[in-house]
Amino acid sequence: MESVVTQQDLKELELNSLLEITQAINNNLAEASLYKIYHFTLLGNLKVKKLALYVMEDEWDCKLSFGVGNKKIPKLPACYQNLPEEVELDSNEPFWSEFHMAFPVQHKEKLLAVVFLGKQDDAQTEQGVSHNLTFIKALTNIILVAIENKKLARRQLEQEAYRKELEIARQVQTFLFPKNLPQLEKLQIEATYIPHKNVGGDYYDYVELSNGKFLLCIADVSGKGVPAALLMSNFQAALRVIVRKTYDVREIVYELNRQIMFNSNGENFITFFMTIYDHESGQMKYVNCGHNPPILFTESGFQALEEGTTILGIFEDLPFLNVGTVTGLKDFNFFCYTDGLTETFNAEGEEYGSERLMEALSDMTNKSLAGIHETVIKSLEDFKGAESYRDDITMLSCKVIS
Repeated sequence: MESVVTQQDLKELELNSLLEITQAINNNLAEASLYKIYHFTLLGNLKVKKLALYVMEDEWDCKLSFGVGNKKIPKLPACYQNLPEEVELDSNEPFWSEFHMAFPVQHKEKLLAVVFLGKQDDAQTEQGVSHNLTFIKALTNIILVAIENKKLARRQLEQEAYRKELEIARQVQTFLFPKNLPQLEKLQIEATYIPHKNVGGDYYDYVELSNGKFLLCIADVSGKGVPAALLMSNFQAALRVIVRKTYDVREIVYELNRQIMFNSNGENFITFFMTIYDHESGQMKYVNCGHNPPILFTESGFQALEEGTTILGIFEDLPFLNVGTVTGLKDFNFFCYTDGLTETFNAEGEEYGSERLMEALSDMTNKSLAGIHETVIKSLEDFKGAESYRDDITMLSCKVIS
């Protein structure tokens, strides 16, 4: 004679199930293990024959299903994605017809999951087994809340690791910038750096050379965080080593490109502008490597410094390289920047752009460099309003007086 499961037996099964799941949670088992224990508990202990569990992660995903044969698991219909309470099902669709009810699993007003439960068959009822829906809901809630807490803990660890990474990147980036820029009678250099919340790869430098020459450069490496900061650190070190050997801007750029290819394996690139100015001859030589063209202001007007080559780190051998030369320079102003400046947007989705920048620079020759930077920043702030910056912004300017 087949034994009958009493309600007392069922209560004991429920208690044992609860104890097993609690122990699993306390032992910090992986999410997959928790789903397996939940599966076994419902199917083996509580005699649930049909179930489908949909969990919200990046999208709704069916984490567990049994009792539906080989039927294809469909996506969760939109009508269940905001299910406020338990509902009975009445569907002729092949998959959903297996179930007679659905109920939501919520935590702190957040919908974590939707559970579809099959109808209890007559044989179970005859054996004295009766679904305790309240217990199934409680058990499901315990499992799902535990998994949700594990996700939250994991996200917190990831955020903390990311915060530490950003802090390291900020320190590396700050270390790269020159500590002191000349503020002399004949040479003044001003720099402004506005960091974005995600550390980018903006870099600028000033190197005093021999024989009355100096090097000025600005760059922007692709990517964010520590990888970008480390690549820029390698880039700066390479630049400093190369200029000890040669002042030939062509050779410097070729060698920098080789170094970037070696260090990044072609996965990152750098836009770069560099110029070497000779006080004695009044000659400026420069190469623009895919960077926003700096603006040179003289008594006769202004010009964009565009001559050069393509972005560094893309080709093992640069396909072309043109060195720009400007002669007869004795009194001039020079302004360069990274693309975070012109690619700032306002609430209407408009870009700040180069035309607005040129308007802000219209009085370049009559203001101090610090005053020019303040004018540009005010123009930018007025333009963007409450919108946030989307990238780092670097401005570097130079004034030479004969």
